[in-house]
Amino acid sequence: MDKIHIYTDGSSRGNPGPGGFGAILMWGEKVKEISEAYRKTTNNRMELLAVIKALMALKTKNLPVHIYTDSKYVVESVEKKWLDNWLKTDFKGGKKNKDLWLQYHKIAAPFQIKFHWVKGHSTNKYNNRCDELATNAADNGPWKIDSEYESIELLKK
Repeated sequence: MDKIHIYTDGSSRGNPGPGGFGAILMWGEKVKEISEAYRKTTNNRMELLAVIKALMALKTKNLPVHIYTDSKYVVESVEKKWLDNWLKTDFKGGKKNKDLWLQYHKIAAPFQIKFHWVKGHSTNKYNNRCDELATNAADNGPWKIDSEYESIELLKK
């Protein structure tokens, strides 16, 4: 059975600040790069959004998907079943990024996903390329509005 390989990275300048993500999707000989920028967000949101947007870009469902990321936040939240507990308790205790985790949970359902942690800013050329995509997006836009994050920030004021 074919596997889809996805590499992802997120970036935020200021955390919170302008941010972006980059992802590389590979299936056989096919390779696709995606990236987006947001005017105010956090690094963890961009790390998670990279995974979500990459999964949304897949046209073929029900295949094994291997996701490579340097975000321990993303890997451990799924692999250590923290997300399962957050879902059971409706994110009790103010767990961050509920909107994105709910979106991930829904979009991930038809896939057989396995996460792999890779060391960031190291020798993995695909992770390094995702970092370039993410930081270029964060630095240069065009910036979208992370409306969920910005509305939460307004409520804090």
